[in-house]
Order: sequence, then structure tokens, then C-alpha cells
Amino acid sequence: AQARGAMRRVEKIAGARFGDPDQPLLVSVRSGAPVSMPGMMDTVLNLGLSDASVRGLAKQAGARFAFDSYRRFIQMYGDVVLGVPSERFEAVLEARRDAARAAHDSELSAAELEQVARDFLAIVRDHTGAPFPQDPERQLWGAVGAVFRSWHNERARRYRRLHGIPETLGTAVNVQAMVFGNMGDDCATGVAFTRDPNDGTRAFYGEYLVNAQGEDVVAGIRTPRPINAHGRVPGTAHLPTLEEEMPRAYRELVRIASRLERHYRDMQDIEFTIQRGRLWLLQTRTGKRTARAAVQIAVDLVHERRIRREEAIARIDPHTLDDLLHPTLDPGVDREPVARGLPASPGAAVGLVVLSADVAEVRSRAGDKVILVRNETSPDDIHGMHAAEGILTARGGMTSHAAVVARGMGKSCVVGCSALRVDDERGEVRLGDVVLHEGDALTLDGGSGEVMLGRLSTVTPELGAAFGELMRWADRVRELSVRTNADTPHDAEIARSFGAEGIGLCRTEHMFFEPARILAVRELILASDAGPRARAHSTSCARSSTTTSSASSARWTACP
Repeated sequence: AQARGAMRRVEKIAGARFGDPDQPLLVSVRSGAPVSMPGMMDTVLNLGLSDASVRGLAKQAGARFAFDSYRRFIQMYGDVVLGVPSERFEAVLEARRDAARAAHDSELSAAELEQVARDFLAIVRDHTGAPFPQDPERQLWGAVGAVFRSWHNERARRYRRLHGIPETLGTAVNVQAMVFGNMGDDCATGVAFTRDPNDGTRAFYGEYLVNAQGEDVVAGIRTPRPINAHGRVPGTAHLPTLEEEMPRAYRELVRIASRLERHYRDMQDIEFTIQRGRLWLLQTRTGKRTARAAVQIAVDLVHERRIRREEAIARIDPHTLDDLLHPTLDPGVDREPVARGLPASPGAAVGLVVLSADVAEVRSRAGDKVILVRNETSPDDIHGMHAAEGILTARGGMTSHAAVVARGMGKSCVVGCSALRVDDERGEVRLGDVVLHEGDALTLDGGSGEVMLGRLSTVTPELGAAFGELMRWADRVRELSVRTNADTPHDAEIARSFGAEGIGLCRTEHMFFEPARILAVRELILASDAGPRARAHSTSCARSSTTTSSASSARWTACP
């Protein structure tokens, strides 16, 4: 009864009726967990369409839009609620695109989309043995139950384990009236961040697609456009921005985004739709970001007097600071890129090509460093993304699933690599004219979007001023001193550069293994009497005394 009452209120606001064949109200059914888990739980869009109501929608908004929405709904509902493999729908859609010589779904005509919808209905009947449900009430409760159940799906459980999210939190289910970014060229959909999630720069950042729905952006089906000049990178620099194409909607989006960040006192990740020139916000949440961006944003928010220093320190997960040590490519090395994509998550990654998440996990457990290469990632790939050193995809943009999840994990990621072709059946990858197979070495530069063959050398990056400032704040409030485990002068030097106050544990065996000492140590062990043993001992001590730590100028020796 409460749900029906709420639906009546939504109908009154929207000026449409749920299930009405002539003026149907369409809704989305989304998860609403207390902690953001991007892409891990299920969503159903365009719910409420049927064979009858799609005709009414066509009279209102045009046949192309109506059948585009209907085929999207059948595919999402079939996959999420009825358990029909999404690949079956994609195969039909790809065949229809090929027949029409269309590069994207947006190039298909109304008649072609109507045929796609009919083909999708036939797939559902063939897979389930029953026709696609036409009653909107039945559709609604089927979707609500499926979204609740998606809290327990394997990818969501893996994500919670990886990020320390309690299993007991559970999720709400939100039912929202639909707004449409796929009604025509005066419509759009996109994702925006109030700051740059890659480096924390205080600059509005995001992507959008004209005549599309939100799933097209996050799923990486088409390469999106930057919303402003700040988001332009190699590969999108020639594309028009939202600021240029729809300046009024862009200005309103910037104004509202700034207000949301002030309210929540943190960087926001905002999904929006523009329907016939009017801006609608679908959701806002605290945005995923790289470790470097997390530190920069926390420090900047203190300077802007949004949060206190103690809160800035508490916002940084200590484990994410390891990500700041992720290597970058050695600037002195010769690099010859064989392909370029969009630089979705910074850092260098060197590893062996793998084409599936399962293989990535298996090979990582065996000790191999791997690069997960896909046409596009999906939430089901979460375990492989966690296991991989880096991710490379043929499709997608800077706010696609691969990009958002990789940034949150601190993984190097290059998306939208148009030269990339992945053939899963043959186990091979094409980068332009170059053919690679699983097990071949590849290097990614997530900061530039470049892809190189083989294993390139890397270096440890500079930590930056914001990191130093945050650590000084932490020094003022901490109660524990930090000492390091160091076995060599080099280890001690690195530890001191990171603020260690002393040596907590020093194991001498690693000193003996150094090339300057190892022969003398072997002579000492193998000597048959006191004379040779004494000479070896003297040699070892002499060689030890020449090794000093540039960090402390203290002599390291393995001898008493």
C-alpha cells in the first residue's frame, strides 16, 4: 500500500500514469546501499514499457526513441530479473549494426530498433519458456526483488571484501521516474566530478554522450566527450564539450555541483541527464579517487576551511598510501607506443597479457604480474581487476566502469584504446598491426594513455607537497613513533626519506649477501683452519667498512 501511494504521488508530479498505454510513466529501479559500490549491484531502466505502451510512447516522443527505450528495457530486465545472458542480446544487436553498417546503436533507425526489440522478446521466450511480462506491476516487483538480491551476488561480495565493507549493511531499493537522454540531439547524459579524481585538482571534470542513456557512459559502449576543456586528453581533444554544445545546462550543472560539494564537504560523483535541454540530477555520491587525489583533496579542503586537520587525516585510509608508491615509467627509457587510449588512472603497469578476470586471478596467485585486456570491463570482472597490475580496454571513457574501479583500487588503467581488438576465442590481441597472445609482456602508462610492447623500467614517483603537509599534521597528533625494518643502507635511506625515526629491526644476513661480501663470507664458512678464516674475516670487515649510508652517514658493518 505504501509503494502504491508513493507511485501515485510520482504520477501526479510527472503527469503520467504507471501502466497507461497512451501516456506511460516509466521508472528506474536502483540500489541504495549506505556505501557506494559503483556497478556492483543491479539496476533496471525504462521499466513500465510493454507492447502496448511502447506505441503510446512513440506517439508522444517519436518511434525511434520509443523502440530504443523498449529494447534497452527488455535486455536489462531479461538479464537482471529473468537470468537471460546479456551476450545473447548483444549478439543480435551487433548483427543488426553490421547489417545496417552502423558503428553505434545511435545510428540505427526506428524500424531497425523495432526489429531488435522483437528479436529480444523472442530471446526471452526461448530462454525462459514464457513470454516477456507485459504487466507493469509484475515488472516492478520482479525488478525490486532482483535489486535486493544483487546485494548477495558474487561481484558485490568480492567488492565488499576488498574494501572492508560490512556484509550486514544491506541495501535499499529506489524507484525513480525516468528522464531521458536519448530523445534526440538536444538530450544528453553524463557523469561529473566536482574535482579531478586522478590528481585532486580543483577543477570540474567529467564526460557526457549526446542522445544516450546513462548506461552507455558507465558501460563504455561509446567513447564519451569531455564536459569541458579541463577533461580533454589525447583522443578526445577534437571532440566538442558540453560547455560548448549546451552552455546553459552546463552552467547550471556547475552551480549545483558546487553546492553539493559544499553540503557534503567532499568531492562528489554526480550522474545527470539533459532531456530536451533541461538538466536533471539522478544521483550524487562521494567520488572514488586515486590515493594521490585523496591526499590532495583532503589538504585542499582544510585550506578552504571545509574540514579540520584531524578530519583530513582520518579520511585517508593508511592502506591507500601504498598506492602513492606505485611506479611510473623511467623518464630516461626509450618508449615507442604501439597504441594510445585515454589515461583513466595514473601509474605504470608492467605484466603479461591475460584476457579474462578468472585467468588474471589464477596467474596472479601463481606469482605472475598481469595486465587485464578486455574490450570493456563489467562489474563481474572485479576480481580480475583486483589481481591485475593494470587494465587496458578497447572501449570506454574516463568515467566508465573500468576507469572508476581502477582509480578506487589504485590500478593503472588505459581505456578507449581504439586500436585494440580482443579475440577471446583465439586468445589474441591486436594493437593496430601488432598481434599479441596471452602471456606476452605489455607496459601501460596510465598517466599518458600510452601502450608499449615488452617490459619497460619504472621508477618510484615523487610524493608531492600535499603528502608532506598531511604527514606533518599527523606527526602533531600521533602517539606512536615509527621505525623501519632495514637490512641495508639503501633500505635505511628510503625509510628515512619517508619519515622513519630509526631502525626497529635489522637482519644481518642480507648484508652478507651483497656482491662485495659474499665471496669473503663463503671463504669464512668453508675455511678448514684458523688462518684462512682470519684472513676471510678481515677481508669481510674491510669491505663492510667501505659501505656507508648516505641517509645517515653511519657506517654499516657485519663485523663486531
